[in-house]
Amino acid sequence: MKFLISAACILYVMNIAAQTKVTAISSSVITGISLPAGSKQDKRMLYISGARLLLETVSKKTGTGIKNTEILYLPASYSIDSLEKTLQNANWNISPVEGEPGYLWLQQNSKQVLAYFSTKKKEPELYFGEAEKKTEPSTSTSNHIEPNKTGTEVTQQNTTVSIKPSLPGSGYYFTVTNFDDGWVSTVKEEWVEVTKGTLKVLLHYPNKKADAYNSVLKEEDYTAWNTLVAPRYSNMKNFEWKSIQSWQSISFMEADATETASGKPVHIVLFKKHYSNGNGRYLEFVTVDKAGYENEFGAYHNNELDWDKTANMQYRNKFSIAANDLLGKWTTSDYASISYYYVNSGGLAGTTSTSTADEFTFTAGNNYQSQHSGASGMVGNMKFSNQVYKGKSTVTNWAITLTNRFEGATEKFDCYFEAVKGGRVLLMTDRLNTTHALVKK
Repeated sequence: MKFLISAACILYVMNIAAQTKVTAISSSVITGISLPAGSKQDKRMLYISGARLLLETVSKKTGTGIKNTEILYLPASYSIDSLEKTLQNANWNISPVEGEPGYLWLQQNSKQVLAYFSTKKKEPELYFGEAEKKTEPSTSTSNHIEPNKTGTEVTQQNTTVSIKPSLPGSGYYFTVTNFDDGWVSTVKEEWVEVTKGTLKVLLHYPNKKADAYNSVLKEEDYTAWNTLVAPRYSNMKNFEWKSIQSWQSISFMEADATETASGKPVHIVLFKKHYSNGNGRYLEFVTVDKAGYENEFGAYHNNELDWDKTANMQYRNKFSIAANDLLGKWTTSDYASISYYYVNSGGLAGTTSTSTADEFTFTAGNNYQSQHSGASGMVGNMKFSNQVYKGKSTVTNWAITLTNRFEGATEKFDCYFEAVKGGRVLLMTDRLNTTHALVKK
């Protein structure tokens, strides 16, 4: 299904409101290009949030978010050709977005901007959104496995935990979690390391190359092995690919090798359950031998069911929060759409879509502010909402309590941090069991 949302559905609501905070402007702040006389900028936060949501429906297809967003209203004579000429004169490289009329990717040095140009109203409207760049970890090429050359083919857990503070200078107060069943999770640079006795499991952080979808499961798995595992071992032997293609596929690869860091012989299993919601993670099990893995997690079985003990290890990426860790702005957004077609003709009958954005800002003195924006309904006649709360926050190890929420009530969120490369994701679950996964801006 093609994601589709019309700029007109947002702008219809924008233009019927009083034009407060709409001011004259002579140049774009984000791109620096000059604008024709009579151009205006819309600085209303609700509409800026809506514009960012609209741009992200396109940018997220490439795994890119949008940060700074600009809304411009232009004279009637201004065209997309005028825009492209002005951008070229300002040394911007321009690339149309395939299948998305009116959208352009702009590149200048290290800066990347997504533009949307619309002439569906009396005055052309232009959105600029600055892309949030994501870097990919570098990898080496030793011990790589090629699907057609090597390898034998065989066709949320609830746990009580205790915690301890991290060492000074680590960035976050808690970097170790002790689970009551003996497992201990520790934040590392490239993964979370979970240990118990001689058992070690590496919960790999999301990795753009390793996690890239491939319709051929074997090729996807081999890319993950070569990216996440192979560079850290030598003398690999007895490699087997045993993955299972199903509705929620199971990735399973194993081998014996020498661990480069310790020089010790080990047995490796690389595992992933491909959850339908996309939340599966690659887990690397490192044991003294094959029996060490099987004694704890069970022997391999050629069935997509009964992998819970192995798969649930990914939920040990769980760390307590401290008040000082929360200081700053945390955001999340989501989008979904459904297109309807006439049974007889097959023509498009309409599209409904829903976009939401949540933002929590925590400041000194236990103060907080949150903003919740949304757009939903039939494209061309969408409804917008925006709600702002302000109050006090109380932080404990696994919860945040916020005052002055809906109708002045106090609300408690169950919370924890999930470690990612270079930072944390804040998981906040409300009383309706809705979980917000927020990242720090």
